[in-house]
Amino acid sequence: MLPKYNAFQLKLFMAILMVFDHIDHIPGLLPIELAGVFHVLTRCVGVFFAFLAVDGFRYTHDRKRYVLRLFVWAAIMATGNTVYNLIAADPALSIHNNIFFPLALGVLMLCVLAGSGPLPLRICGVVFLVLFASIFAEGGIVVLPFMLITYLCRDRILLRNLLYLALGALLFVMSFVPYPTLSETLTMLAINSDLCSRWSSPFWPCTTAPAAPKPHSPSTFSTYSIRFTCGSSV
Repeated sequence: MLPKYNAFQLKLFMAILMVFDHIDHIPGLLPIELAGVFHVLTRCVGVFFAFLAVDGFRYTHDRKRYVLRLFVWAAIMATGNTVYNLIAADPALSIHNNIFFPLALGVLMLCVLAGSGPLPLRICGVVFLVLFASIFAEGGIVVLPFMLITYLCRDRILLRNLLYLALGALLFVMSFVPYPTLSETLTMLAINSDLCSRWSSPFWPCTTAPAAPKPHSPSTFSTYSIRFTCGSSV
C-alpha cells in the first residue's frame, strides 16, 4: 500500500524536484545529456500543480481571490527574476521561469468557462487564453490544455485519460525532429520532453485529505480520478 501524504507535502517534494531541472543553468556543471535526463524526470511537476489548481478552483470559497493570489505570486516571482537578472548581468545566467503565471492563466480560463456569459463568448475567451499562454507563459502549451481536460472531464475519467494521451501524442508530433544520429535525436527529445508531463500520475494516489474543513478537502473527483489515472498510465 502506498504511503499517504497531503497536498502540501507533495507540493514541497515537487518544488525540490524542480530544482534539479535548473541546475544545468550553472555553466559547465552538467553535460547536455545529463541535463536532458533531469529535464525528463521533472516534467511531472508542472501538471501536478495544474491538477491541484483545478481541484482548488472547484472547491475554493472565492474563485476571484483564488485567481488573484496566483497572479500576485506570478508578479512576485517575475520581480524576483528581474532583480536577479539585473544583479547577474549575464544573459547566460538569466532566469525567466514562472510557474505561477500559467497556473494563474489556467484558473482564469476556468473562471471564464464557468462564468455566466454567453457560451460563444466564453469559448472565445478560453481559446484566447490558451493561445496567449502557449506563446507567453512557461509551459502554457501544456498546462492550460491539461487543466481544461481535467476540468471538463472530471466525471468522465476514461475520456479524460484518452485526451491526456492525445495531448501527449500531439506534443510529440510538434516537438519531434529526426537528427542524423539516434543519440542526437534522444537528446533532442529529452530537452523537448513535455510529452512526458503525465509522469506525475504515480504521485496522485499518494494524496490524502489534510485536516481541514470539508470545503477545502480534496474532492471525490481528486481522490477517485487520481487512482484511476495511475492505474491506466501508459
